Amino acid sequence: MNPLQEETFYQQFSNQRVPKPTYQRRTYLCYQLKPHEGSVIAKVCLQNQEKRHAEICFIDDIKSRQLDPSQKFEITCYVTWSPCPTCAKKLIAFVNDHPHISLRLFASRLYFHWRQKYKRELRHLQESEISLAVMSYLEFKDCWEKFVDHKGRPFQPWNKLKQYSESIGRRLQRISVEVGLLSKREIGIFPQKKKNEYKERPFYSTAPRKKCI
Repeated sequence: MNPLQEETFYQQFSNQRVPKPTYQRRTYLCYQLKPHEGSVIAKVCLQNQEKRHAEICFIDDIKSRQLDPSQKFEITCYVTWSPCPTCAKKLIAFVNDHPHISLRLFASRLYFHWRQKYKRELRHLQESEISLAVMSYLEFKDCWEKFVDHKGRPFQPWNKLKQYSESIGRRLQRISVEVGLLSKREIGIFPQKKKNEYKERPFYSTAPRKKCI
């Protein structure tokens, strides 16, 4: 495994607002693979490539391992941004095609969480066999210890980590409820609400990501 540098971890995984001068936050994905009953067999750090998102690199990497379908495996992923709609669909399809793999996905931040298309796919992830949650102090600390070249230094939480984590977690819960209500209105169960009633303002600075292929 090529571990993350300390500066990279703090810049890319931080759930704070982007400070000035701003820098581009990329998608980093760190995963741990282990049998259901057994020790860790792989720890890998991935990031977006020119035409491939980190989630697609992750799927390809797992497929290349040709895991025994008769054996249960558990994968824990720590990712800087929640998946885009295309990657979310591919992750769901991957898990559905590999029922012997259990996937837990922890995101530091929600990507374009105010856009309806992105909200919908986050809801689909929650409804799938994938366990989706927002990273808390425990996940940040675990990610630091397992995937960062920290040279024995302990994880130092940044200011208001807990508050930001709880805020993002509540936002994810609201998305689940909101998208469910919107789906019901689409089929006529509820009357239509006024335009933009459910629109949220962006909370984090984001950089456009290239479309998945």
